[in-house]
Amino acid sequence: MAGGSGEPESSDSLKGFGALVKLFRTRKGLTQEQLAPLVGYSPQAVASIEQGRRFPQRDFIAAAEEALEATGVLAEAGKHLSRQPGLAQWFRHWAGLEERALNLWVYECRVVPGLLQSEGYARAVFESNVPPLSDDDIESQVTTRLDRQGLLKNRPNTGYSFIVEESLFHRRTGGAEVRREQIDYVLVRMELRNVEVQVMPLQQEYHAGTSGPMQLLETQDNQWLSYVEGQRGGQLSSDPKEVGVMLQRYAKMRSQALTPKESTSLLKRLRGEL
Repeated sequence: MAGGSGEPESSDSLKGFGALVKLFRTRKGLTQEQLAPLVGYSPQAVASIEQGRRFPQRDFIAAAEEALEATGVLAEAGKHLSRQPGLAQWFRHWAGLEERALNLWVYECRVVPGLLQSEGYARAVFESNVPPLSDDDIESQVTTRLDRQGLLKNRPNTGYSFIVEESLFHRRTGGAEVRREQIDYVLVRMELRNVEVQVMPLQQEYHAGTSGPMQLLETQDNQWLSYVEGQRGGQLSSDPKEVGVMLQRYAKMRSQALTPKESTSLLKRLRGEL
């Protein structure tokens, strides 16, 4: 999900897990601040998990299980966390597919793709939502977006390809400081071996992406799926003809965009001008 117009959905399973963490933490006589370094998370993140607002990742569950001597309770409860706050319901199915994909290709012309957004940029995107989101909803969606980015490092055998319009790096979403932070954020992720980012230059006479953003995904059984997102919803397709058209367009855009090396040079030049 690139933008973030969908309302988050409450989750009894997350609240229940959070209550268990709090119970075991209290039994151990620990504060949230004391537990934080033991699990490798900030006190704020621990608080969000205990409140049921943040989806706990596997490393948190394992660390909390050990630190709190939960006798397998947290590990078992973690198996039943199925709903993620901050993800619109219509996006959840695609998000689930992302977690098991062999390849994920994304073209974006509206905002920097969610998997590449810095915290400041993501917050600015959600704060720009119309109608306005509540502070809790913004916090929930920002947290969920940052959690999803763990895919880039946690799935080193998955290939991630992004084609992003140069204009998005010129736009001052969130202000000048957020712009600098966002460019740095993308440059760091471009260093990952399984992540490829290509910038579509402003000066491009022919452009195969004029029909708008798209996402393409290869499943574990080598089936390709496409996903396109609009103002209030998204459409997932497995139709070979439809997906085939998207694959052709993406392949063409890859040849039209700057190479990864050229894209890195451009972003570094833009960063140096700030």
